[in-house]
Amino acid sequence: MTERTGQRSERPEGPEEGIPWQSSDLLTISTRTAQPASGPRAEGRDDGGGGPGKGPGSGPAEAHPLGAKRLWSRSFADRLTSPLPGVRAMARMAREGAMRPSAQSLREDIPRLPFAPGPLPEPDAGTVAATWAGHASWVLRIGGLTVLTDPVWSRRIFGTPARMTPVGVAWQDLPKVDAVVISHNHYDHLDAPTLRRLPRDTYLFVPAGLGAWCRKRGFTTVTELDWWEGAELPTPDGARVRFDFVPAHHWSKRSLTDTCRSLWGGWVLTDQHGQRVYFAGDTGYGHWFSQIGRRYPGIDLALLPIGAYDPRWMLRPVHADPEEAVLACQDAGARRMAPMHWGTFVLSAEPPLEPLTRVRAAWKEAGRPPEDLWDLPVGGSRIME
Repeated sequence: MTERTGQRSERPEGPEEGIPWQSSDLLTISTRTAQPASGPRAEGRDDGGGGPGKGPGSGPAEAHPLGAKRLWSRSFADRLTSPLPGVRAMARMAREGAMRPSAQSLREDIPRLPFAPGPLPEPDAGTVAATWAGHASWVLRIGGLTVLTDPVWSRRIFGTPARMTPVGVAWQDLPKVDAVVISHNHYDHLDAPTLRRLPRDTYLFVPAGLGAWCRKRGFTTVTELDWWEGAELPTPDGARVRFDFVPAHHWSKRSLTDTCRSLWGGWVLTDQHGQRVYFAGDTGYGHWFSQIGRRYPGIDLALLPIGAYDPRWMLRPVHADPEEAVLACQDAGARRMAPMHWGTFVLSAEPPLEPLTRVRAAWKEAGRPPEDLWDLPVGGSRIME
């Protein structure tokens, strides 16, 4: 079945309120923020007040069918909330060597990165459990399903050194994987060698525009969603888990010719009992976290990125720092936060252990209960009680 999407609405004339970063070093592409495409498929959704929909807090939209093939606009560049780096920014980065920690911090911190793999929890269908496999890869047990987020089990990804910490869960120790959610197509989040290990009938939930890439690799049930859209996956006991795709402040690219050809975002998973897990993927900080919290109230656990943030002049738009991640958790109304996207790959200039130190301090400064910060080691698990 092919579902044809509508055309995007016109961009606002002026810059959107809340854009955190502008620079003359960057090539401006768009000022639009957190708004889905217009047309029939956007009806009834919260779009942040700039387009069609019922407004914040209106609740999830009608579920889309699993595996439907959909036609999308050729580019999602009008979803960018800040400009992409231009020539001068790239020249400055090359000149400063700004994307790698000092050799001393690597020597000192890598041996101290927390790594404590243990047995996977086996919760019942009414219990949520999370295991951090490293970076943005989680093994989620929700509604009786096993869901992987941005699974990267490879030792090395394109453009980076080998992992600083091993994968926290051996592939052979995984239970049957029912579904995979992908936040965007960057190599540290979409790993082709890892996906090749999965049965081709595994349910994939991916951003708009990424379905063809997955189907080309043999996957038979690929559900592509736009921001604020959702789909439901049946569970073994006849219930359903809802998968909703939500905005993020990021971008997409895997080659020289596919910049912003697919969307980026996060996922809200809701089980039959109303328990909610928010997986943010890669994102900078902004007002969309409040929108997500209004539309999906009562988030029990937010999996939020805290690393790959330095230098800020370069990375602020697309990677939240630890303090911003705590703010995002509060804005979304989430009870618990599990930090991720740190301590695995060398992607930026901060010392490897700094994100953990800063997020703990920010959580304490915010007055949040210490037991609600799930600062897990790689391989660590927690069960939601």
